[in-house]
Amino acid sequence: MKITILGCGGSAGVPMIGGQEGAETGIWGVCDPTERRNHRLRSSIVIEHEGFRLLVDSGPDLRQQMLANGLTHIDAVFYTHAHSDHIAGLDELRAVNRVIGRPLSLLASADVLAELRQRFDYAFRPWEGGTFYRPSFDVQEVPSYGSLKIGPLEGHVFPQKHGWTTSLGLRLGPFAYCTDVESFPKESEAILQKVPLWVVGCFQREAHPSHGWLGRVMEWRERLQPERTILTHMGPDMDYASLCEDLPVDVRPAWDGMTLTA
Repeated sequence: MKITILGCGGSAGVPMIGGQEGAETGIWGVCDPTERRNHRLRSSIVIEHEGFRLLVDSGPDLRQQMLANGLTHIDAVFYTHAHSDHIAGLDELRAVNRVIGRPLSLLASADVLAELRQRFDYAFRPWEGGTFYRPSFDVQEVPSYGSLKIGPLEGHVFPQKHGWTTSLGLRLGPFAYCTDVESFPKESEAILQKVPLWVVGCFQREAHPSHGWLGRVMEWRERLQPERTILTHMGPDMDYASLCEDLPVDVRPAWDGMTLTA
């Protein structure tokens, strides 16, 4: 199983809009702008197994991410939740429809599907053949907790507390992905126990009301005992080189374009 990190930034990316105008416009926080791995687009991944590609979330940077990583198509998209930094690139998926010549499999919970249909109503009308002037989907509702099978990928979806709302985590065999989470129900932690490779959201070093932070992620690591932990959904407080110096060798920050094998 191959995992490509399309983006590992928070909702505003790194750098964030603002700061002093000039060659290095933007708010970098403590991140060194000369370190390429501090340049972060919005969080998304592609999971590839036996020739099948699953996209997890389609943020506003999706077109740029697909091109940067040499990805011509995907076979399905899974949505963790309906916040804009995870769904705003949905319209870009019409280009994928054109490549594969059919509606794209789309998996999400009932609540997320309702939000997607409200915000992208035109994309959920039945496809009647012809050209793809808009996205078209083969929709599959998934539970907030339970088993999941899509193509050759099998595993579980589970709920995560994300501040005042919820998101969904994924475990597919030796790999788990948990973005936008600040705490887990007990049944979700049970699914994550001793996972070989875990990509988990860690927005900053200090406590945060709706995202994991460094201290909490390290607590999870002690309790869940993953073999490898990769940090994602990082903000401008998370400098790549400093994290590599401070963290245990089994915990590393992600970077855009990073590939992992599970």
